[in-house]
Amino acid sequence: MPYPQIDPAEIRVYPLAQRYSKTRIRDISIDPDTIPPDLPASTAKIVQRIADRIRSAHKRGSSVMLAFGAHLIKNGAAPLVIRLLEQGWLTHVATNGAGGIHDWEFAFQGASEEDVRTNAGRGCFGTWDETGRWINLAVQVGALKGMGYGESLGRLIHEQGLYLPTVDELKERLHKAVADNTEDLPAVAELYHTLRRFNLPAGFQPLAHPHQATSVFANAVRCGVPITVHPGIGYDIIYNHPLANGAALGRGAYVDFRIFAQSVRGLADGVFLSIGSAIMAPQVFEKSFSLANNLAGDSGRKISGHLIAVVDLQESVWDWSQGEPPKSSPDYYLRFLKSFYRMGGETHYLALDNRMVLHHLLRALSRP
Repeated sequence: MPYPQIDPAEIRVYPLAQRYSKTRIRDISIDPDTIPPDLPASTAKIVQRIADRIRSAHKRGSSVMLAFGAHLIKNGAAPLVIRLLEQGWLTHVATNGAGGIHDWEFAFQGASEEDVRTNAGRGCFGTWDETGRWINLAVQVGALKGMGYGESLGRLIHEQGLYLPTVDELKERLHKAVADNTEDLPAVAELYHTLRRFNLPAGFQPLAHPHQATSVFANAVRCGVPITVHPGIGYDIIYNHPLANGAALGRGAYVDFRIFAQSVRGLADGVFLSIGSAIMAPQVFEKSFSLANNLAGDSGRKISGHLIAVVDLQESVWDWSQGEPPKSSPDYYLRFLKSFYRMGGETHYLALDNRMVLHHLLRALSRP
């Protein structure tokens, strides 16, 4: 017999407008055209080095990837990322599930970040209808077109809504998928189940995003740059919603992993930026790095000549350029340093505010 588990149908959800959100997009957005505070001279040299390598990668057609944690969005740095996208410097953007949630909430209502301590005690932390409803639906609908989590969410924002097929359309497509054993069979079955279970209307479902211009996801879609989401099941508030579907979210995340790995295949002489992502970026990167080299086979086109720049706030005592510390050292367990320094190439770690580094990098790239 299976272990006891909750019934998602019993989850009570509440209107998002009812929630107190601690952060408003108009108060935090960084103007890319302003001058950021000065960096220490040694750090400024490293940022300039990263900018020079990005220029070189751009000329070579190599990947320039940015992986970031949700705080980059909550810190108001989205306009900096969007400017980098618009100027063509980034070939791939990746984040975790929370990054997508904050980006969507800012685009939808101009505010995000709830009071976790208060709301968890009340039993309403994360149980906000619109956030869970639209993100879960977007991922399930996008799967019908073979899209991953990131593109599905980006298109919801960019297109100001999404299209739901009729139950009959899905039923017909499901029969065909079963007969032909096509790859989209599970995705069709899951959306069919969702539409019937929740009696959702067919046709285009409009959803205004008044702050769409601030969305990294929408702007990545607009600029034609892959944006991927790499979540953990149960990590994010969208799982506290009856529409959550672990299979659909897992499929969207797996599609995004494959897209991410494809971008890593182009990383020879390229640049990988990890900003404020202590777990997701190093974990996904090291597997993708190995996979890219595996797929290179015996061609000799292994990834080399790449630069990795890691930005976080944790001070590191150990000099990683001299090799790994012993396991008796706490520094050994800094995953975002250990994983990246194992990946070869040229690696730099900057223990600084992510906004400052990204802002100075943008300015360095914007200079002729």
